[in-house]
Amino acid sequence: MEATKVIEFERPQMDVGSSCVASAWARVPDMPTADEKVQLKKKIADLLKEKQAVLVAHYYVDSDLQDLAEETGGCVSDSLEMARFGRDHAAKTLVVAGVKFMGETAKILSPEKTILMPDMDATCSLDLGCDPAEFAAFCDEYPDRTVVVYANTSAAVKARADWMVTSSVGLDIVADLHAQGKKILWAPDKHLGSYIQKQTGADMLLWQGSCLVHDEFKGIELEILRESHPAAKILVHPESPAAVVALADVVGSTSQLINAARTMDAQEFIVATDNGILHKMQMAAPSKKFIVAPTAGNSATCKSCAHCPWMAMNGLRNLLHVLETGENQIQVDPVIGRKAKLSIDRMLDFAAARKTNVKASGDLAQDGKLFSGVGPA
Repeated sequence: MEATKVIEFERPQMDVGSSCVASAWARVPDMPTADEKVQLKKKIADLLKEKQAVLVAHYYVDSDLQDLAEETGGCVSDSLEMARFGRDHAAKTLVVAGVKFMGETAKILSPEKTILMPDMDATCSLDLGCDPAEFAAFCDEYPDRTVVVYANTSAAVKARADWMVTSSVGLDIVADLHAQGKKILWAPDKHLGSYIQKQTGADMLLWQGSCLVHDEFKGIELEILRESHPAAKILVHPESPAAVVALADVVGSTSQLINAARTMDAQEFIVATDNGILHKMQMAAPSKKFIVAPTAGNSATCKSCAHCPWMAMNGLRNLLHVLETGENQIQVDPVIGRKAKLSIDRMLDFAAARKTNVKASGDLAQDGKLFSGVGPA
Protein backbone atom coordinates (compact mmCIF):
# COMPACT_ATOMS: atom_id res chain seq x y z
CA MET A 1 0.00 0.00 0.00
CA GLU A 2 1.22 3.47 -0.81
CA ALA A 3 2.27 5.65 2.06
CA THR A 4 -0.48 8.00 3.17
CA LYS A 5 -0.08 11.49 1.83
CA VAL A 6 -0.75 13.72 4.81
CA ILE A 7 -2.10 17.14 3.97
CA GLU A 8 -2.39 19.72 6.70
CA PHE A 9 -5.51 21.81 6.33
CA GLU A 10 -6.97 23.01 9.58
CA ARG A 11 -10.60 23.97 9.16
CA PRO A 12 -12.12 23.68 12.63
CA GLN A 13 -15.62 22.47 13.22
CA MET A 14 -17.93 25.42 13.69
CA ASP A 15 -17.96 26.26 17.37
CA VAL A 16 -21.61 26.44 18.34
CA GLY A 17 -20.78 26.70 22.02
CA SER A 18 -22.13 24.85 25.01
CA SER A 19 -25.39 26.81 24.87
CA CYS A 20 -26.52 24.70 21.93
CA VAL A 21 -25.94 21.46 23.81
CA ALA A 22 -27.39 22.91 27.00
CA SER A 23 -30.45 24.05 25.09
CA ALA A 24 -30.94 20.55 23.72
CA TRP A 25 -30.66 18.96 27.15
CA ALA A 26 -33.11 21.52 28.54
CA ARG A 27 -35.66 20.45 25.93
CA VAL A 28 -35.44 16.74 26.62
CA PRO A 29 -39.02 15.68 27.48
CA ASP A 30 -39.82 14.55 31.00
CA MET A 31 -40.37 10.83 31.37
CA PRO A 32 -44.10 10.02 31.39
CA THR A 33 -45.55 7.85 34.14
CA ALA A 34 -46.24 4.20 33.39
CA ASP A 35 -49.98 4.86 33.01
CA GLU A 36 -49.35 7.87 30.80
CA LYS A 37 -47.04 5.81 28.57
CA VAL A 38 -49.82 3.32 27.93
CA GLN A 39 -52.25 6.09 27.03
CA LEU A 40 -49.75 7.92 24.81
CA LYS A 41 -48.78 4.77 22.93
CA LYS A 42 -52.43 3.88 22.32
CA LYS A 43 -53.22 7.35 20.96
CA ILE A 44 -50.12 7.35 18.75
CA ALA A 45 -50.83 3.89 17.37
CA ASP A 46 -54.41 4.89 16.54
CA LEU A 47 -53.29 8.09 14.80
CA LEU A 48 -50.61 6.29 12.79
CA LYS A 49 -53.28 3.97 11.45
CA GLU A 50 -55.81 6.75 10.88
CA LYS A 51 -53.35 8.95 8.99
CA GLN A 52 -51.75 6.13 6.99
CA ALA A 53 -48.46 6.97 8.67
CA VAL A 54 -45.50 4.88 9.76
CA LEU A 55 -42.96 5.54 12.51
CA VAL A 56 -39.28 5.11 11.72
CA ALA A 57 -36.87 5.45 14.63
CA HIS A 58 -33.12 5.48 15.08
CA TYR A 59 -31.32 3.13 17.45
CA TYR A 60 -30.26 6.10 19.61
CA VAL A 61 -33.73 7.45 20.50
CA ASP A 62 -35.71 6.60 23.62
CA SER A 63 -36.48 2.91 24.03
CA ASP A 64 -40.23 3.59 24.18
CA LEU A 65 -40.10 5.09 20.69
CA GLN A 66 -38.08 2.15 19.39
CA ASP A 67 -40.57 -0.33 20.81
CA LEU A 68 -43.54 1.64 19.49
CA ALA A 69 -42.07 1.78 15.99
CA GLU A 70 -41.81 -2.00 15.85
CA GLU A 71 -45.16 -2.60 17.55
CA THR A 72 -46.91 -0.49 14.89
CA GLY A 73 -45.19 -1.99 11.86
CA GLY A 74 -42.51 0.66 11.54
CA CYS A 75 -38.74 0.46 11.54
CA VAL A 76 -35.87 0.82 14.00
CA SER A 77 -32.52 1.08 12.26
CA ASP A 78 -29.71 3.38 11.14
CA SER A 79 -30.43 6.55 9.18
CA LEU A 80 -30.09 5.22 5.64
CA GLU A 81 -32.17 2.12 6.31
CA MET A 82 -34.80 4.36 7.94
CA ALA A 83 -35.00 6.38 4.72
CA ARG A 84 -35.07 3.27 2.53
CA PHE A 85 -37.81 1.71 4.63
CA GLY A 86 -39.85 4.89 4.38
CA ARG A 87 -39.31 5.13 0.63
CA ASP A 88 -40.49 1.56 0.05
CA HIS A 89 -43.38 1.63 2.53
CA ALA A 90 -46.92 2.33 1.31
CA ALA A 91 -47.51 4.94 4.02
CA LYS A 92 -48.23 8.48 2.86
CA THR A 93 -46.66 10.00 5.96
CA LEU A 94 -43.35 9.13 7.61
CA VAL A 95 -42.71 10.14 11.20
CA VAL A 96 -38.96 10.21 11.75
CA ALA A 97 -37.76 9.87 15.33
CA GLY A 98 -34.15 10.93 15.07
CA VAL A 99 -32.30 14.07 14.04
CA LYS A 100 -32.89 16.54 11.24
CA PHE A 101 -30.55 15.17 8.58
CA MET A 102 -32.40 11.86 8.85
CA GLY A 103 -35.70 13.58 8.13
CA GLU A 104 -34.11 15.37 5.18
CA THR A 105 -32.71 12.14 3.77
CA ALA A 106 -36.16 10.57 4.04
CA LYS A 107 -37.64 13.55 2.17
CA ILE A 108 -34.95 13.35 -0.53
CA LEU A 109 -35.72 9.69 -1.18
CA SER A 110 -39.50 10.17 -0.79
CA PRO A 111 -40.26 13.71 -2.01
CA GLU A 112 -43.93 12.90 -2.55
CA LYS A 113 -44.46 11.90 1.10
CA THR A 114 -45.12 14.01 4.18
CA ILE A 115 -42.19 13.78 6.60
CA LEU A 116 -42.83 14.73 10.23
CA MET A 117 -40.40 14.95 13.15
CA PRO A 118 -41.18 15.19 16.89
CA ASP A 119 -38.77 18.14 17.28
CA MET A 120 -37.45 20.14 14.34
CA ASP A 121 -34.53 21.43 16.40
CA ALA A 122 -33.13 17.94 16.98
CA THR A 123 -29.90 18.21 15.03
CA CYS A 124 -26.41 16.67 14.91
CA SER A 125 -22.96 18.04 15.76
CA LEU A 126 -21.58 16.73 12.45
CA ASP A 127 -24.33 18.57 10.60
CA LEU A 128 -23.93 21.72 12.72
CA GLY A 129 -20.19 21.59 12.17
CA CYS A 130 -20.49 21.64 8.38
CA ASP A 131 -22.24 24.86 7.44
CA PRO A 132 -23.37 24.65 3.77
CA ALA A 133 -22.04 28.08 2.83
CA GLU A 134 -18.66 27.47 4.46
CA PHE A 135 -18.51 24.01 2.95
CA ALA A 136 -19.33 25.35 -0.52
CA ALA A 137 -16.52 27.90 -0.15
CA PHE A 138 -14.17 25.12 0.94
CA CYS A 139 -15.11 23.11 -2.15
CA ASP A 140 -14.67 26.13 -4.39
CA GLU A 141 -11.10 26.53 -3.14
CA TYR A 142 -10.31 23.05 -4.49
CA PRO A 143 -12.26 22.59 -7.73
CA ASP A 144 -9.98 19.74 -8.83
CA ARG A 145 -11.11 17.51 -5.96
CA THR A 146 -13.94 14.99 -5.90
CA VAL A 147 -16.28 15.84 -3.03
CA VAL A 148 -17.24 12.89 -0.81
CA VAL A 149 -19.51 13.43 2.19
CA TYR A 150 -20.74 11.21 4.99
CA ALA A 151 -24.47 10.66 5.51
CA ASN A 152 -24.53 12.84 8.64
CA THR A 153 -24.84 16.07 6.69
CA SER A 154 -27.57 18.44 5.57
CA ALA A 155 -29.37 18.19 2.25
CA ALA A 156 -27.49 21.30 1.09
CA VAL A 157 -24.11 19.71 1.80
CA LYS A 158 -25.14 16.49 0.07
CA ALA A 159 -26.26 18.59 -2.91
CA ARG A 160 -22.75 20.09 -3.16
CA ALA A 161 -21.14 16.63 -3.07
CA ASP A 162 -20.25 14.26 -5.86
CA TRP A 163 -20.73 11.25 -3.60
CA MET A 164 -22.51 10.52 -0.35
CA VAL A 165 -21.04 7.47 1.35
CA THR A 166 -21.97 5.11 4.11
CA SER A 167 -21.11 1.63 5.32
CA SER A 168 -18.52 -0.56 3.65
CA VAL A 169 -18.85 1.02 0.21
CA GLY A 170 -17.30 4.21 1.59
CA LEU A 171 -13.83 2.74 1.63
CA ASP A 172 -14.39 1.01 -1.72
CA ILE A 173 -15.57 4.25 -3.33
CA VAL A 174 -12.60 6.25 -2.09
CA ALA A 175 -10.23 3.45 -3.12
CA ASP A 176 -11.82 3.39 -6.57
CA LEU A 177 -11.57 7.15 -6.94
CA HIS A 178 -7.96 7.01 -5.76
CA ALA A 179 -7.18 4.33 -8.38
CA GLN A 180 -8.54 6.72 -11.01
CA GLY A 181 -6.11 9.38 -9.82
CA LYS A 182 -8.82 11.46 -8.17
CA LYS A 183 -8.03 13.72 -5.25
CA ILE A 184 -10.65 13.76 -2.51
CA LEU A 185 -12.27 16.44 -0.40
CA TRP A 186 -13.93 14.69 2.55
CA ALA A 187 -16.49 15.91 5.07
CA PRO A 188 -17.48 16.15 7.80
CA ASP A 189 -16.10 13.54 10.26
CA LYS A 190 -12.36 13.85 10.75
CA HIS A 191 -12.07 10.43 12.39
CA LEU A 192 -13.71 8.58 9.51
CA GLY A 193 -11.77 10.62 6.99
CA SER A 194 -8.45 9.95 8.67
CA TYR A 195 -9.19 6.23 8.84
CA ILE A 196 -10.05 6.03 5.15
CA GLN A 197 -7.03 8.12 4.22
CA LYS A 198 -4.72 5.75 6.08
CA GLN A 199 -6.31 2.66 4.58
CA THR A 200 -6.30 3.82 0.97
CA GLY A 201 -3.36 6.21 0.73
CA ALA A 202 -5.70 8.61 -1.06
CA ASP A 203 -4.90 12.30 -1.37
CA MET A 204 -7.58 13.70 0.93
CA LEU A 205 -8.43 17.04 2.46
CA LEU A 206 -10.39 16.51 5.65
CA TRP A 207 -13.06 18.74 7.09
CA GLN A 208 -12.44 18.82 10.84
CA GLY A 209 -15.86 17.85 12.16
CA SER A 210 -16.71 15.27 14.79
CA CYS A 211 -19.62 13.61 16.53
CA LEU A 212 -20.23 15.10 19.97
CA VAL A 213 -20.85 11.66 21.46
CA HIS A 214 -18.12 9.56 19.84
CA ASP A 215 -15.42 12.23 20.10
CA GLU A 216 -15.67 12.04 23.90
CA PHE A 217 -14.64 8.39 24.13
CA LYS A 218 -11.07 8.09 25.43
CA GLY A 219 -8.47 5.43 24.68
CA ILE A 220 -6.57 5.53 27.98
CA GLU A 221 -9.73 5.27 30.07
CA LEU A 222 -10.95 2.44 27.83
CA GLU A 223 -7.71 0.52 28.41
CA ILE A 224 -8.13 0.91 32.16
CA LEU A 225 -11.73 -0.31 31.97
CA ARG A 226 -10.67 -3.30 29.89
CA GLU A 227 -8.23 -4.33 32.62
CA SER A 228 -11.20 -4.62 34.98
CA HIS A 229 -13.14 -6.68 32.43
CA PRO A 230 -10.51 -8.82 30.66
CA ALA A 231 -13.08 -11.16 29.09
CA ALA A 232 -15.14 -8.35 27.61
CA LYS A 233 -15.15 -7.66 23.89
CA ILE A 234 -14.93 -4.03 22.82
CA LEU A 235 -17.46 -2.78 20.27
CA VAL A 236 -16.64 0.58 18.70
CA HIS A 237 -18.41 2.87 16.28
CA PRO A 238 -15.79 4.29 13.87
CA GLU A 239 -16.74 7.90 14.47
CA SER A 240 -14.66 7.43 17.61
CA PRO A 241 -11.05 8.67 17.88
CA ALA A 242 -8.29 6.47 16.48
CA ALA A 243 -7.02 5.54 19.96
CA VAL A 244 -10.43 4.04 20.75
CA VAL A 245 -10.82 2.29 17.39
CA ALA A 246 -7.39 0.70 17.88
CA LEU A 247 -8.65 -1.13 20.97
CA ALA A 248 -11.75 -2.56 19.31
CA ASP A 249 -12.56 -6.20 18.77
CA VAL A 250 -15.31 -5.12 16.37
CA VAL A 251 -15.62 -1.80 14.58
CA GLY A 252 -18.89 -1.15 12.85
CA SER A 253 -22.06 0.78 12.31
CA THR A 254 -24.96 0.56 14.72
CA SER A 255 -26.52 -2.45 12.98
CA GLN A 256 -23.24 -4.33 12.87
CA LEU A 257 -22.49 -3.70 16.53
CA ILE A 258 -25.89 -5.09 17.48
CA ASN A 259 -25.22 -8.12 15.30
CA ALA A 260 -21.82 -8.62 16.94
CA ALA A 261 -23.39 -8.47 20.39
CA ARG A 262 -25.88 -11.15 19.38
CA THR A 263 -23.52 -13.53 17.58
CA MET A 264 -20.21 -13.36 19.47
CA ASP A 265 -19.47 -15.93 22.18
CA ALA A 266 -18.50 -13.31 24.75
CA GLN A 267 -20.86 -12.66 27.66
CA GLU A 268 -19.64 -9.15 28.37
CA PHE A 269 -19.16 -6.17 26.05
CA ILE A 270 -17.78 -2.66 26.37
CA VAL A 271 -19.67 -0.43 23.95
CA ALA A 272 -18.24 2.78 22.48
CA THR A 273 -21.23 4.38 20.84
CA ASP A 274 -24.38 6.21 21.94
CA ASN A 275 -25.89 4.35 24.87
CA GLY A 276 -29.30 4.42 23.22
CA ILE A 277 -28.14 1.33 21.32
CA LEU A 278 -28.01 -0.72 24.52
CA HIS A 279 -31.78 -1.24 24.38
CA LYS A 280 -31.53 -3.16 21.10
CA MET A 281 -28.37 -4.95 22.20
CA GLN A 282 -30.03 -6.16 25.37
CA MET A 283 -33.05 -7.34 23.38
CA ALA A 284 -30.77 -9.15 20.93
CA ALA A 285 -28.73 -10.78 23.71
CA PRO A 286 -30.73 -10.68 26.96
CA SER A 287 -28.30 -12.85 28.92
CA LYS A 288 -25.27 -10.70 28.12
CA LYS A 289 -23.85 -7.70 29.96
CA PHE A 290 -23.16 -4.36 28.27
CA ILE A 291 -20.92 -1.64 29.69
CA VAL A 292 -20.77 1.90 28.30
CA ALA A 293 -17.24 2.94 27.34
CA PRO A 294 -15.80 5.83 29.36
CA THR A 295 -16.13 9.39 28.06
CA ALA A 296 -14.34 12.63 28.78
CA GLY A 297 -15.68 13.91 32.06
CA ASN A 298 -18.65 12.67 34.03
CA SER A 299 -22.12 14.04 34.66
CA ALA A 300 -21.92 17.85 34.43
CA THR A 301 -18.33 17.75 33.18
CA CYS A 302 -19.09 15.94 29.93
CA LYS A 303 -21.11 17.22 26.98
CA SER A 304 -22.85 14.01 26.04
CA CYS A 305 -21.97 11.31 28.61
CA ALA A 306 -22.40 8.80 25.76
CA HIS A 307 -25.86 9.98 24.71
CA CYS A 308 -26.78 12.49 22.02
CA PRO A 309 -28.78 15.38 23.51
CA TRP A 310 -30.59 15.95 20.22
CA MET A 311 -31.64 12.31 19.93
CA ALA A 312 -32.94 12.63 23.49
CA MET A 313 -35.29 15.43 22.39
CA ASN A 314 -37.57 12.83 20.78
CA GLY A 315 -40.34 11.68 23.10
CA LEU A 316 -43.83 10.20 23.18
CA ARG A 317 -45.51 13.53 23.94
CA ASN A 318 -44.01 15.50 21.07
CA LEU A 319 -44.54 12.52 18.77
CA LEU A 320 -48.25 12.57 19.63
CA HIS A 321 -48.34 16.34 19.14
CA VAL A 322 -47.05 16.24 15.55
CA LEU A 323 -49.49 13.49 14.64
CA GLU A 324 -52.38 15.49 16.09
CA THR A 325 -51.37 18.79 14.48
CA GLY A 326 -49.36 17.92 11.38
CA GLU A 327 -46.68 20.36 12.55
CA ASN A 328 -42.93 19.94 12.10
CA GLN A 329 -42.99 18.96 8.45
CA ILE A 330 -39.57 18.51 6.84
CA GLN A 331 -39.21 20.49 3.64
CA VAL A 332 -36.30 20.21 1.21
CA ASP A 333 -35.98 22.64 -1.67
CA PRO A 334 -36.74 20.54 -4.79
CA VAL A 335 -33.61 21.73 -6.59
CA ILE A 336 -31.42 20.89 -3.59
CA GLY A 337 -33.26 17.60 -3.14
CA ARG A 338 -32.64 16.51 -6.73
CA LYS A 339 -28.95 17.38 -6.50
CA ALA A 340 -28.58 15.63 -3.15
CA LYS A 341 -30.30 12.54 -4.51
CA LEU A 342 -27.65 12.31 -7.24
CA SER A 343 -24.89 11.90 -4.65
CA ILE A 344 -26.92 9.24 -2.82
CA ASP A 345 -27.86 7.38 -6.01
CA ARG A 346 -24.21 7.30 -7.08
CA MET A 347 -23.36 5.35 -3.98
CA LEU A 348 -26.27 2.95 -4.44
CA ASP A 349 -25.43 2.42 -8.12
CA PHE A 350 -21.77 1.78 -7.25
CA ALA A 351 -22.78 -0.88 -4.74
CA ALA A 352 -25.27 -2.48 -7.12
CA ALA A 353 -22.77 -2.60 -10.00
CA ARG A 354 -20.34 -4.50 -7.81
CA LYS A 355 -23.09 -6.51 -6.15
CA THR A 356 -21.80 -5.08 -2.91
CA ASN A 357 -23.94 -4.78 0.17
CA VAL A 358 -23.89 -1.39 1.82
CA LYS A 359 -23.45 -3.25 5.08
CA ALA A 360 -20.53 -5.42 6.14
CA SER A 361 -20.69 -8.09 8.80
CA GLY A 362 -18.94 -5.93 11.38
CA ASP A 363 -16.34 -8.63 12.02
CA LEU A 364 -12.87 -7.22 11.35
CA ALA A 365 -11.34 -10.57 10.46
CA GLN A 366 -14.14 -11.39 8.05
CA ASP A 367 -14.45 -7.98 6.43
CA GLY A 368 -10.75 -7.64 5.81
CA LYS A 369 -10.00 -4.46 3.91
CA LEU A 370 -13.46 -3.01 4.48
CA PHE A 371 -13.65 -0.28 7.04
CA SER A 372 -16.10 -2.33 9.03
CA GLY A 373 -19.34 -0.82 7.92
CA VAL A 374 -18.86 2.81 8.75
CA GLY A 375 -22.54 3.33 8.66
CA PRO A 376 -24.74 6.38 8.99
CA ALA A 377 -24.59 6.57 12.68
